[in-house]
Amino acid sequence: IALGHALNQPFPMSEQLKPLGSVLDGVLERLSIIEAKLGITAPSSAAIVEDKEIHPRLVAYDEHIQRTLVPFTDSCAALGAEMESVGKNIVDVWNSVRGIVELGTNYKKPADVPTGLQPHLKPCQDAMAKIRSARIDRKFDWHLKAIMEMLACVSWVIMSPPPSPANFVKDTVGASDFWANKVRKEYKNNEKEGPAHVKFCDTMKAMVLDLSKYLKEYHLSGLAWNPHGKDFSDAKIGEGSKPAAAAPKAAPASGGSNAGIFAELKKKQTGDESSAATGLKKVSRDQQTWRKEYKNPGGDAPKPTSAPAPNPAVAKFGSKKPLGPPKCEYQDRGCKWNVENQTKDTCEGGVCKVEVTDVKQQVYIYKCENVTIQIFGKCKSVVVDSCAKCGVVFDNVISACEVVNCKRVQVQATGACPSFSIDKTDGIVVHLSSEAISESSFVTSKSSEMNVSWPDDAGEIKEAPIPEQFMHKMVNGSVTSQVSDLYH
Repeated sequence: IALGHALNQPFPMSEQLKPLGSVLDGVLERLSIIEAKLGITAPSSAAIVEDKEIHPRLVAYDEHIQRTLVPFTDSCAALGAEMESVGKNIVDVWNSVRGIVELGTNYKKPADVPTGLQPHLKPCQDAMAKIRSARIDRKFDWHLKAIMEMLACVSWVIMSPPPSPANFVKDTVGASDFWANKVRKEYKNNEKEGPAHVKFCDTMKAMVLDLSKYLKEYHLSGLAWNPHGKDFSDAKIGEGSKPAAAAPKAAPASGGSNAGIFAELKKKQTGDESSAATGLKKVSRDQQTWRKEYKNPGGDAPKPTSAPAPNPAVAKFGSKKPLGPPKCEYQDRGCKWNVENQTKDTCEGGVCKVEVTDVKQQVYIYKCENVTIQIFGKCKSVVVDSCAKCGVVFDNVISACEVVNCKRVQVQATGACPSFSIDKTDGIVVHLSSEAISESSFVTSKSSEMNVSWPDDAGEIKEAPIPEQFMHKMVNGSVTSQVSDLYH
């Protein structure tokens, strides 16, 4: 009883604190007089709760809703009460997805995203079920089918690349447009109702494309989560599913807020959507003061070093390999002349001359470019291999002239040559003399742009293509071939 009585009594003030208490009472009395004169009311004792900053992902999503969803629902309402009801259900779908996006801003990514989001997707599924089972006029069948194809894009919230959510949503436009184009065609010439139906198709397509653009910027590799957020197991059903009345503005960057920083960076983007860092110079290693070299007490900062000069000897990828050393020599073994890696710079006047002294000798020409090879005397054979933009002139050949793996070459026989073999060559002209016209034959394979020229009786030069296309037929159990009519 004595203890209870003592607790109900005011706590006695120390004699030493009584003067201080009287001073504080006087200060408070004066402050109240000043507030009364200025018309200032004292704040209530309730706690002041600051408005919570809205994440830039939600701000952008709300802008997407205002920019594209609102015009689409207006176009639905313009078609009648039945389509207006469908438009309201689509609004419920988009608002439900907004709730999922808001969950991503507050919670960590669950181990199994589809399973974790399943309970939270119930409002979205219910709204889609209402659209699917809607009883509307038959003239809106194609409209409803286009909407159902379009609603497949909502699945982006539970998917993971590949493909990316932006591409997945963009691909749904094709299936939706299949039915929307039927609507456009049906009402194309209807001046009274046509514009409203065409606007329905256009606004629906614009909404999906705008959603794809939003996902490409904020959810490039799937639904974005907060790695520093709360555990997803604490999320409640229906949390964050309430849509914003209007698209709010991002809070200014203050107090180290990530949302404010993102908003400021967004403002600094240029018209072509370049990064806020576009045009900034790269910070080299010697300028990065956070490195341990700068943490040495009493030590000087490292001096900037010039960038190493590029090595000119390193060839770029895809560049042309240089030719080897030029060669024009005769080998007793095999009785063969080797003419290799000749160019117009390695030969006087751009002409490489070969003097053949025995009919048993062969001439092998390899990897020559922009040069003319002139062979004097009668030889056994001439082989031109892997040459480009070359000309080969010879007098007489006993066996054959072979051209292999060449591009844009010309071969001229001033005397006789019984056979020409052309293989894997693109672009060749064979010049025959009057002596070789009746003797020469051609064997070709895997080649193109082949031509032969010769002088006629009047001395004029004639030129004709060597056929590349043939027509084959089965005749009496065997295959017969004829030159295509293109060459007749």
